[in-house]
Amino acid sequence: MLSGVSAVLALTLLMPSVNASKLSELEQKQQEMKEQKSELNSSIQNKAEKINKNESKLEKLMGKIKELNHKIDETSAKIERVQGDINVTKEEIDELKKSIEELERKIAEREELLKERARAIQLSGGSVDYVDVLLGANSFVDFIDRFSAVNTLLEADREIMREQAEDKKMLAEQKAQVEEKLAKQEERRAELEQLKSSLDGQKKEQAGLVEELKAEQRRLAKEKSSLEDKRNDVIKISADLEKKVAKEQARLAEIARKAEEAEKRRLAAQRKADAASSANTYVAAAPTGSGFINPASGRLTSNFGGRNIGAGNENHRGIDVAVGMGTRVSASAAGQISYAGAMGTYGNVVMITHSMNGQMYTTVYAHLSQIHVSVGQSVTQGQQIAASGSTGRSTGPHLHFEIHIGPWNSARSNAVNPINYIN
Repeated sequence: MLSGVSAVLALTLLMPSVNASKLSELEQKQQEMKEQKSELNSSIQNKAEKINKNESKLEKLMGKIKELNHKIDETSAKIERVQGDINVTKEEIDELKKSIEELERKIAEREELLKERARAIQLSGGSVDYVDVLLGANSFVDFIDRFSAVNTLLEADREIMREQAEDKKMLAEQKAQVEEKLAKQEERRAELEQLKSSLDGQKKEQAGLVEELKAEQRRLAKEKSSLEDKRNDVIKISADLEKKVAKEQARLAEIARKAEEAEKRRLAAQRKADAASSANTYVAAAPTGSGFINPASGRLTSNFGGRNIGAGNENHRGIDVAVGMGTRVSASAAGQISYAGAMGTYGNVVMITHSMNGQMYTTVYAHLSQIHVSVGQSVTQGQQIAASGSTGRSTGPHLHFEIHIGPWNSARSNAVNPINYIN
């Protein structure tokens, strides 16, 4: 009967190997999904930061364009004012042209009069001798009349010549002044047109840069959206994997429970057989493996719960025990190895699935330097499973130890304080 029970127990203990191997693969995939999600989150954050920087640049450029638009408006207003001045000047020129035409007409009439007088002088012998005219007077009264007439003629000639000279001088000055004023305004207008052209060029350049930035924004937003879609897919896959991991751990726990029951039956049968064979022989009770023990001897440096790690607060889901490098790490209770290998911030880690009085537990041993067990292996309480180290996110040699009621999950939502469970 005992050999039959032993055979059943051996078969039962062999069954977890395949299932635990499958669980290990699922947990590895889950960890890969977690790392992929972390990378995607980092990429999304990076894209978001670039978008924010581009938005800041875009705001500055828009402000600069607004300033340029204001300058362009001011320049356009100046151009309009100068154009108005030019129009007024042109009107003045038109008025002057009329005045000039009148002056030219008067000058032409005087020139014609002078020509007539010259012809009259020529017909009279080539010259007019005003002395002869005066000496030819018949009486004093006639002399006075002749003298007055001569003076009148001479004064008339002088007035004609003076007016002719003044009109010509005034005509030349007015033409010069108006042309100079018009030339200056045309020069100013050309300068303003050049400035407006320059500002338009700058505005066009800035607008082109803004379009480039907007295109970059659209590209980054599209990439960010694509990364978010991928992250959502990873989260969905990760959730599915977590369910599969939980299911496999539950299967392992059921196997462990059956193994526990079989071991209890075996021990009961053995005690009964020993009692029947020799009533006088003392047999020490075999350890049942119930309860948890310290996995390593050392100093408790970090308790379960909230703690400050320098970069901020975190919820510590286990305890840390300071030990030397390579210190023996033992199984806190009997069970099946459900994971043994590297896993993210844990570094090298071992997970054991336990069954105690029908309740499933999972213990975690992290930051190991060496692992001495493999997935699917059955271990007893106190058996060495690894050596302590400082792998993963660690600042020095220590053992990070966790106890979970039920299966382990990435959120470690069912972790409990190990201090309350260690005998």
